[in-house]
Amino acid sequence: MKLLFVYNANSGFINAAMDSMHKIASPETYNCKLCALTFGNFSENKEWKAFRETSDIEMVFLHKDEFLKQYRSKWLPKYDFPVVLSEENGELQVFMTSEVMEGLENISDLIVEINNRHEDWV
Repeated sequence: MKLLFVYNANSGFINAAMDSMHKIASPETYNCKLCALTFGNFSENKEWKAFRETSDIEMVFLHKDEFLKQYRSKWLPKYDFPVVLSEENGELQVFMTSEVMEGLENISDLIVEINNRHEDWV
């Protein structure tokens, strides 16, 4: 099983710059909790990076536009982004919803949630 982390943001330098400005100017209205947890204003959260690099969980990270292009299908369900999906044998299932992410306070909470859910899935 691998996990697909899909950000509620589009790819590209201009989009990244605009997202950073939004996080600084109005963090309470920023609409990607996954981005806010895993990245600071300008770089990846150090605790998250350490987890990502040492975990035995296979992880793939996609922006919303990349995901929709790569997984385009008329049978693809509508997802609320950000979302974490599990992919196994070509099948996608919701691993963690945006609603769950909204309830997380910090990166440590996200890491605990991923580990707990992963244990339940394997």
